[in-house]
Amino acid sequence: MLRVGLTGGIGAGKSAVARRLAERGAVIIDADLLAREVVEPGTDGLAEIVEVFGAGVLTPEGALDRPALGARVFGDEAARRRLEKIIHPRVRERTAELTRSAAPGSIVVNDVPLLVEAGLASSYHLVIVVMADRDVRLERLTRLRGMSVAEATARIDAQTDDASRRAAADVTLTNEDDLECLRARVDELWHGRLVEFERNLRSGRSATRSPESRIVQSDPEWPLAAARLIARIRHGLGDGFDVQHVGPTAAPGQPARDVIDLMIGVRTLDEADGLARRLGELGFPARPGEWSDRAGSPGGTFPKRLHGCADPGYRVDLHLRVAGSPGWRHALLLRDYLRAVPEAAGRADVARAADDWASSTGWQPS
Repeated sequence: MLRVGLTGGIGAGKSAVARRLAERGAVIIDADLLAREVVEPGTDGLAEIVEVFGAGVLTPEGALDRPALGARVFGDEAARRRLEKIIHPRVRERTAELTRSAAPGSIVVNDVPLLVEAGLASSYHLVIVVMADRDVRLERLTRLRGMSVAEATARIDAQTDDASRRAAADVTLTNEDDLECLRARVDELWHGRLVEFERNLRSGRSATRSPESRIVQSDPEWPLAAARLIARIRHGLGDGFDVQHVGPTAAPGQPARDVIDLMIGVRTLDEADGLARRLGELGFPARPGEWSDRAGSPGGTFPKRLHGCADPGYRVDLHLRVAGSPGWRHALLLRDYLRAVPEAAGRADVARAADDWASSTGWQPS
């Protein structure tokens, strides 16, 4: 199933997006609701909180007194971390249970306010961030939630900054207009990307793209997109795999085909074949056929495996090459050469020039 992370700063309108996604058919898992559920009266979560913080954090009825608990942990980093160690594992366990219980073919949306702060972005197939200008958020918090300006400001400042959210976002939904405009944006995302992504993921195929991609001006989004995709692959495969951004889009400032080239260095092609199923589950299905590179000025053909991306919002080629092979070395050399000597882009003899540069500088792949 397609696993989507949804987040946004307080007052941005994340809950409205979650409601609309639910109306479209998504399964919504609300982290805030789960955080309350796992410490309800009678739960082992509440029992552990009382054991750690004392009975003073309970109401006369035996429920969790959230203001009292908040006062205990406010400004006390160690206490806050103890509380998180009680709540977060239980929320993760409950989230996993709800995800497993969703019907096959579901689009499961995890509504997580602190998704970026908790470093969870790479655990989803796609991350949606709801954004709104700071002044808009302040106005909403004071008008709709009755907060003072000082309280609203403190709540906003306690969360991560917008730049960090944008870096984590595969999709950014701006919410500064009326509710109908936001719903229209959500509907466009649902029908134009999420439904196809889920279908591709389920069938193990890459998103359709035109056979020939055109050369476009350098896009500052390329390295950010590559970083998100690499983090997703590393999270899914675990330690021990070298995943890198290669190809023309890895050389900042250079016009290039609008395709993100990524590379995994493997020990053997058999190992690459063994990764195919897991990569498919992560959203990077194998492309059928036999694939090879022509690498290096002496020429030669070197076999590899090639995967695409099930997400129609990205144009990705994921190359699995044997680490240390000429094809692997050439991909890293050409990237590093064009980063160091950007004026060499487009030269007919760029491969030979890169080899000469490597010899003169003592370059080694890393």
